[in-house]
Amino acid sequence: MTTITGKIIAGFIGYLALGPVGLLFGIAIGHAFDRGLWQALQAASPDNLAQMQKQFFATTFTLLGYVAKADGRVSEAEIAQAEALFRQLRLGPQQRQDAIARFKKGAEAGFDPAETIRAFTERVGIRRQAHGTLLMFLASMALADGTLDGEERDALHTISRLLGVPVREVDRLLAMLAAQSRFHTGGGYQSPQASPANRLDDAYAALGISEAATDAEVKRTYRRLMSENHPDKLMAKGVPDEMLRVATERSQEISTAYEVIKESRGMR
Repeated sequence: MTTITGKIIAGFIGYLALGPVGLLFGIAIGHAFDRGLWQALQAASPDNLAQMQKQFFATTFTLLGYVAKADGRVSEAEIAQAEALFRQLRLGPQQRQDAIARFKKGAEAGFDPAETIRAFTERVGIRRQAHGTLLMFLASMALADGTLDGEERDALHTISRLLGVPVREVDRLLAMLAAQSRFHTGGGYQSPQASPANRLDDAYAALGISEAATDAEVKRTYRRLMSENHPDKLMAKGVPDEMLRVATERSQEISTAYEVIKESRGMR
């Protein structure tokens, strides 16, 4: 089923302006509009959203296994990290089994992430925000044990290239997430021995900005980050309900870092 509204309107306008040639030109433009409109309507359907969420879940845990095995073995710490993640997401028994199966698949020797990412992009399209959100989850999980070795970074770079995301954006994301993790939920700063200056440096890094940023730039960046992590927007990208809790925790860390910057500048 397709729509023809765009063809009719554009074709009619083209005919009035340029005659028969304009009619054909207008129909061509209208067809492109109709196709895009129909694809947008399909993407917004509950069934398609459910399929996107299922694909996002499967892709995330498969690639998590791939990143964890990047250094040659899945360590005890990484297994404990995965178990902690299952608890954090409050997965049901069937979801947990599925997540473990996906993780093991990604951790198999010689696993190639290309097919997994191809299936992901086919389902969610070329939405840059959706790709960035997937990388954010993978990077967050990779950093959850407090360390990130070179092989894990290389694995994230491989994934980013397959998604068409510049490697420099991944490195920037990793730096932001590492800083954000030190502003843990509840408002506590996780580096008690650090000086106030280091705490402020981490706050700027958590927002991905420099100390030279203006107050307006600080506010604008904070609002953008909070918007990107808003549950409604993440759900629209196909992020499963269970994984929204990770984004919620990240929002709290961003807010805590922002408050540190506001206090240091006397901002309202």
